[in-house]
Amino acid sequence: MDANVKAIISGDIKAAKGSLKKFLKKNDKLFTFPELKQNNLDQEIWKALTAYLVNPNAEAIHLDVLNTIRILSREKSGLDDVMTDELIETLIENTGIKAGVYFNEPSHYNIELESVKCLCNLIFNSRVASTMCCKNGTLEGITQRLKKSRDMKPPSELLFFDMKILFIISALCSNIRPKLKEDLHGLNYLIEILEHLLGGEGDENEAVTELADLQVNTACEILKTLFNLTLRPTGVSFDEEEEAHLLNLVTILRKYLVVGAQSIERKHELVNHIVNLLTNMPNTTFKNLYVPISDDRVVIKEKRFENLDMEGIFEILEFLRRTLNKEPGVSHQHELLSPVFSSLLRIATVERPIRKYLRLQILPPLKDVHQRPEQGNTLRNCICRLLTTPITQVRDLAAELLFVICKENVNRMIKYTGYGNAAGLFARRGLMGGRPADTSVYSSESDDSDTEEYRDLKHGINPVLGCYEAPKPNPTANMTEEQKEYEAMKLVQLMDDLTKTGVVKPCRIGPDGRPQPVESVMQLQQGILSQQVNRNDSDSD
Repeated sequence: MDANVKAIISGDIKAAKGSLKKFLKKNDKLFTFPELKQNNLDQEIWKALTAYLVNPNAEAIHLDVLNTIRILSREKSGLDDVMTDELIETLIENTGIKAGVYFNEPSHYNIELESVKCLCNLIFNSRVASTMCCKNGTLEGITQRLKKSRDMKPPSELLFFDMKILFIISALCSNIRPKLKEDLHGLNYLIEILEHLLGGEGDENEAVTELADLQVNTACEILKTLFNLTLRPTGVSFDEEEEAHLLNLVTILRKYLVVGAQSIERKHELVNHIVNLLTNMPNTTFKNLYVPISDDRVVIKEKRFENLDMEGIFEILEFLRRTLNKEPGVSHQHELLSPVFSSLLRIATVERPIRKYLRLQILPPLKDVHQRPEQGNTLRNCICRLLTTPITQVRDLAAELLFVICKENVNRMIKYTGYGNAAGLFARRGLMGGRPADTSVYSSESDDSDTEEYRDLKHGINPVLGCYEAPKPNPTANMTEEQKEYEAMKLVQLMDDLTKTGVVKPCRIGPDGRPQPVESVMQLQQGILSQQVNRNDSDSD
């Protein structure tokens, strides 16, 4: 047995004092402690640490005891077996959570801070601890502290860990979300704290222009908790009171989108959590993502549209741009891209000014038509590349977003993406035969005009590839009729072999606009006129 561990479990305060410091120095960076799994040493040391913590005569080593608990609680294995009500209650008492107050005493601050760090680790890694904290008044105490926070002025680090505890409990124990949201008014208090972090008490002229890292971290924990509290089954609507709170929340989210952070990485994380939360918001709240530009404000060209301040939407697009430029691996595309595409799709569908702004930013008038739509580093190029990703949810969301900002105009979609890239969307929607989509929900005015560069090369654009193709020599120009017939029969034979082996399956476009498999060449000949895509590239919808 390690000498330090032996001294700690001996119960001798004087012997434990030096041994705790040595143990901390040796294990500060570790996350597993296999030597403590032998002969039930882990239970012995946890029992000893709890005894020291509840003993007022051991006050001199309480901080080292808490540091040791924090380090040992990093290891999830076996943690449930050493949890006791006495330990959790003592930690909660040290933090002031049970009383619903912050002690604000410099002499007690380190004990309070280490205790709340220990609670975070224990709740996260121990199902027993998280279950205890759902029932022992932890939630009630934290919400009381939130209620009084403006008068108490809690230390920033303690507020951060309070928010972290709320998030962990709401994530691990979904059954307590209604209680936290409604009975304890957690939704209201969290929105208030989120607004308070921005400063200015609602006056944008006094609000902070850049958040410190700890403020960003605290805001992120609040946003994650709000996400958990606003989750609801599909089809369940919000009541009027809740919708009013969420309308205010979206106003605050816009402010967070435009506020600065100390680093690009912190801002990226903040916007990521905002985007996730927007997926839970009702459609009626999205109008608060933009505001009219007042006479005394200067907004750069890229962030304005029709005298509206679109900086919030611009920041979401910048977040999308940065994420796409990192070229996330296929396995991470769903996690990283689905929320932002889902949010932008819903916003664009219900908010016409935002849809038109997105069109301008993602699909500006075409000038360079020599490259395929998926080649390059613009937003259009990056999104078009996703139209053929094997992650179907990302592919479908990306395609739907492009289709919506094209006002569901098939010809316009082909113009900007190429028929090959858009074929999957057209097949799902029954538009492969060229039948126009229902665009009655959009305005009839045209918001598209061809550039001079596009008009000059329009005649040579391959609609399948979505780019210009220079004229190519006819490969059969110098062949005799017999040679042409021979090559044609070779092609037929190759196609027949591929069909028989199941490599390809011939299809035709059915009456519903979707591909249907065929069994014979005769079926392919039927209705051939209905399969031709209308290439009249008119965008006068």
